[in-house]
Amino acid sequence: MAHRVAAVEHGGVAEACGIEPGDLLWAINGESVLDQIDYQFLTAGERLVLTLEDSCGTGEIIITKDADEPLGLTLEDSFMSRPRACANRCVFCFIDQMPPGLRETLYVKDDDWRLSLMMGNYITLTNLSEKEFDRIIARRASPLYLSIHAMDGAVRGRMMGNTQAAGIRAQLQRLKDAGLFFHCQIVLCPGLNDGPVLDDTLEALAALMPAARSAALVPVGLTRYREGLAALTPFDRESAGSLLETAHAWQRKFLAAHGTRFIFPADEFYCLSGAPLPPDEAYETYPQLENGVGLLRSFENEFSFAYRYRDEAESKPRRVLVATGVSAAPFLRALLDDHPLDGIAVEIRAVENRFFGPSVTVAGLLTGQDLLHALKGAAADEILISQAMLRREDSLFLDDMPLQALSEALALPVHAIACDGAEFLDALCGVRYEHRANAPKEG
Repeated sequence: MAHRVAAVEHGGVAEACGIEPGDLLWAINGESVLDQIDYQFLTAGERLVLTLEDSCGTGEIIITKDADEPLGLTLEDSFMSRPRACANRCVFCFIDQMPPGLRETLYVKDDDWRLSLMMGNYITLTNLSEKEFDRIIARRASPLYLSIHAMDGAVRGRMMGNTQAAGIRAQLQRLKDAGLFFHCQIVLCPGLNDGPVLDDTLEALAALMPAARSAALVPVGLTRYREGLAALTPFDRESAGSLLETAHAWQRKFLAAHGTRFIFPADEFYCLSGAPLPPDEAYETYPQLENGVGLLRSFENEFSFAYRYRDEAESKPRRVLVATGVSAAPFLRALLDDHPLDGIAVEIRAVENRFFGPSVTVAGLLTGQDLLHALKGAAADEILISQAMLRREDSLFLDDMPLQALSEALALPVHAIACDGAEFLDALCGVRYEHRANAPKEG
């Protein structure tokens, strides 16, 4: 496999070695370059042997550089094949619960260890050949983000609809023996992998420390499109509270034995149960923030800090409507009760998810139609929503409604704000925030 050089950085290592655009890179240190993972790993050394082909033929160039110094090459393609597809039929799969007719990318089930390493995607390890598992170890792919769900092989196999899922203990042990690290996710389905099954899972994962760095406990998400799928029970106020009691007991045990709480319940459990959020230190280094664990506490910290040092003279008297999911609405109301903004009238409106069903309560899964139905006739100077509701590159909601179309239908400016407490405060006050999705387009 050869990769054509598209550009060479001026003043970089590759230019100094005479590499030019159009040259073909065949190998590094005698190894073929399959993808971006190979390229990054193989070019990280201090002494490289590049096999290149130019107009004069094929030869080798020996390069000596600092280990972390880039080559300065841009290749014509990203040399990443299509993401590896998921081989499972998980009983809780959210994609299986989506209606037909949405954009194609929303139905893609990827399960690719390369995306786990580069982007933090959660993977199951069920679609790996022995050769590919060897490459994970050879390329020192760490940390990985792994969907565990249960360490009992039989339970995991049933939940994931794949007998290959049963080998998770041996796979994790192999990663640990190789000196690699991983973060874990456990999607909890009441009656399937909670109770004693969860206890077994947590004990088994803790035995893999320090290779196992953290584990997020996430409630199963159920939409109204479950015809023909397995019968599952969602968490409610009582069961979410019970789960938190179990999780907090394990946290105390792990903290005493290992110096870390290790497991971290998703914010949604606190929203469902009405339990107060843990203090900042309970999230340690926030290792599962992208999994919705500690997001609200981090948001409140950012908001409170910015509130303490804000310039009140910059605030503009006005009416603001904040549209959010049912889960986050009480949190935001309490936050603003504790941080009053003189001259600014703020309404927090909880928007029911009519598209996926009322049991889906997170803001990020609201659609344009949900917002249009809930906000029609709203009276405000501005409406604020979460950036998580939109596809970042083109500001489309999940139902493909453009943000601009929502704003026009409501006859009000609608701005999407990043999930950052300081930016949210600025947006409420009408100062210093910029919304990329609503920015005028050139031409």
